[in-house]
Parts: sequence; structure tokens; C-alpha cells
Amino acid sequence: MELWYTEKQTESFGITAKIRETLVTEKTAFQDLAMIDTEEFGRMLVLDGMVMTTIKDEFVYHEMVAHPALYTHPNPKHVLVVGGGDGGVIREVLKHPEVEKAVLVEIDGKVIEYSKKYLPEIAGQLDNPRVEVIVNDGYMHIHDHKNTYDVIMVDSTEPVGPAVELFTRGFYQGIFEALKEDGIFVAQTDNPWFKADLIQTVNRDVKEIFPIVRVYCANIPTYPSGLWTFTMGSKKYDPLEVDETKIPEIETKYYTPRLHKAAFALPKFVEDLTK
Repeated sequence: MELWYTEKQTESFGITAKIRETLVTEKTAFQDLAMIDTEEFGRMLVLDGMVMTTIKDEFVYHEMVAHPALYTHPNPKHVLVVGGGDGGVIREVLKHPEVEKAVLVEIDGKVIEYSKKYLPEIAGQLDNPRVEVIVNDGYMHIHDHKNTYDVIMVDSTEPVGPAVELFTRGFYQGIFEALKEDGIFVAQTDNPWFKADLIQTVNRDVKEIFPIVRVYCANIPTYPSGLWTFTMGSKKYDPLEVDETKIPEIETKYYTPRLHKAAFALPKFVEDLTK
């Protein structure tokens, strides 16, 4: 007998993967959590029926959340990651030696617990001495820490359940206030095929707060449509003005110095969503 997992990405479209083994299923205090082992993508974290990360393609998302912002800011000493309990973004942040402290604020401690157990390749740096892990509400942490961070990264689920507040104008305003005077933030902002309205709304809200706003893309096979967007808001530094020849080569599988600016070259239909 074959077992398959299907994520219903819209009311009439989904993706499916053959399962080797179900490792854990649990209804946490915040969401339905599953860890499954698939034949095509390896171990997979699923929250509320949505694929969060997989062993095979996780590097794309985690590298593209972390490196464009960290190479845009000239001295990112203090970094905050909101969400991201799997630890992948933290792993990438720590590749930057100038980062003195990385704070992870994840609302669901079970995500951290099971990621450490079943996704050690991704979560392996959560116990690093440069990292502080806080199990709490990222929205409240932002509002309680004014003028604290150089870079803030929002590694959230899609805007359902506990992540709804992380896609509001009030949250972006809180991020602006939690950043230092030359701070940068980046958030995943879903896909342009099925969530065009979300991208437009986020872009409008962030433009009302930050003087520099840029959207960029990456290809992530297990995320809805495969084409994923990220939105960067900056108080001072423009990622398009970075001298790519001065970006050091680090151990990555997707991000490169040449890709830094190229990722901001949007397909026309995506560019139209940002106007």
C-alpha cells in the first residue's frame, strides 16, 4: 500500500508526495504539526497542512531570507528572527562573523523541539552560544524592543493561525521602531500566482513606513507555485546599490554574490504587483 501526502494549495490545486514514514503528528497549542519522511524531498515539516521546509530544498528559502539583507547592511551585529523555529535562517545568519547575537523568537516550542530531533541538518545551530532562543509571541517581542536590532527577519507561515498578525501594518510599524536608525527587515511574502493580493497589500503597507522597499524572488519547489517572493524594507541601505564584487563567497547552495542583485529583477507580472 502506498501513502501520499497532499497539500491543498488552493481550492482547486495541490501538490503531492509519496511518504516513506510518518514520524510525528501532534496538535500543539497553536497548530497541527506533522513531521513526515517523503521519497522525493526527504524529511518534511508540515504545519496546518502546509509544507514549511524539506531536507531537499530548504537551503533556498533559508539562504534567501538571510543573505540579501545581511549583505546589504554594512554592520549587522544584532539580528532578530521572528518565527523560524526549524532553525534554518539562524544557521545562515551565523555564517556572517560580524553578527554578535542572533535572537530567535518562535511562538510554538514544539516546532523547535521536533526540528532539533528530526531536522538536525537545519536546526543544528540553535544551541550555538551566539544564539538566544525565546519561545514567545514575536509580535509582542517586536513591540517590547525599540531601537534594538540591526536586521529583523520574519520567517513566518502563511497568514493563517498564529501568523495572521505578522502580515499587518501594525506589525511592520513595530518592526520599524524595533530597528536601529539604519536597520533593515525582510519577510517572506508568499507567491504571486495564488496570493497576488497579499503581495500588493504588504508592499503598500511597507512603503508607507520604510523609505526603501524592494521585492525579490526565489524558486522553492515545495512552496505553492514554486515562485516565492520576499519583501525587504530598509531605513537607509538599498540592496541594489551593494557592490557585489565585495560580497565574500560563503558556503551556500543557492545564493551567490551575482544573484544578489539578480534576484530583484522581477518578472513583469510580479513587478506590476509592487507599483
